[in-house]
Amino acid sequence: MKNHILFSLLLLLTFSSWAQQNQTLSGYITDGTSGEAMIGAKVYIPSISKGAITNTYGFYSLTVPAGTYIVEFRATGLDTEIKEINLTSDVRLDVELGTNLQELQEVQVNAKKGENVNSTKIGQIELQMDQIKTLPAFMGEVDIIKTIQLLPGVSSVSEGGQGFYVRGGGPDQNLVLLDEGVVYNAAHLFGFFSVFNADAVKSVNLIKGGMPANYGGRMSSVLEVNMNEGNMKKFKVKGGIGVISSRLTIEGPLKKDKGSFIISGRRTYIDLFAKAFIPDSSPFRGSGYYFYDVNLKLNYKLGDKDRISLSG
Repeated sequence: MKNHILFSLLLLLTFSSWAQQNQTLSGYITDGTSGEAMIGAKVYIPSISKGAITNTYGFYSLTVPAGTYIVEFRATGLDTEIKEINLTSDVRLDVELGTNLQELQEVQVNAKKGENVNSTKIGQIELQMDQIKTLPAFMGEVDIIKTIQLLPGVSSVSEGGQGFYVRGGGPDQNLVLLDEGVVYNAAHLFGFFSVFNADAVKSVNLIKGGMPANYGGRMSSVLEVNMNEGNMKKFKVKGGIGVISSRLTIEGPLKKDKGSFIISGRRTYIDLFAKAFIPDSSPFRGSGYYFYDVNLKLNYKLGDKDRISLSG
């Protein structure tokens, strides 16, 4: 009996000692110019070759043995932040990146056979709005769905249509999400335009295969669209006048560095042009087709670990 008790005590001491040797560094990485969460930013400790990547909310968590480390915080196109952190206990550290732009020199990309698989995210493609806006736009309207149709393994339902096939699956087998909410009808004007206003969208993630279990309900693919959170630093207004529609976006802080809002809308004026071509005697006089959409998102940080958001 004494031997059993001694063994149990030794086992508990071993687990306690192991637990004390590992500490966690966690926090949020945000854009220094707008305060928005940075998706895919890197946290890296060179001395032990360990790192982590921020999620959709800009959160990272990295558990390492206790000690003092030089930690690098990285994001593409921005200066790397380097901090010395003493991890004798769990540390919460929030970092702002992007206060200084990084000028990139010539980059050479080389690869060897057998080195093309570096991630378990098979069939997943993530696009930022800066990339999407560089592509030609139909009648000046930047369209997320039409960009998705250009990716490998994706084809359009019809010329100019909004539906898309992914590896042989039907359009009804694609799960379309906007800030984790299901969008059942993602098209305007009989399928020529999507309901996603490019000024209100931050990033687009297409999963063509191996969908995680939380995306249940569809067989073919998942299209995940994430909205901008709004500028937490200052008020901004931007807009544009296109061939068939105009748009306006307003964003700013509810409370500086604590909460933000963004409201973005667009409206077509097809009905205004149609009036000039419909005679007064026509039975169609007074009718006209147009569409509009409004995107709204509110964010507020309740504390270090809690936040509340409303989007629609």
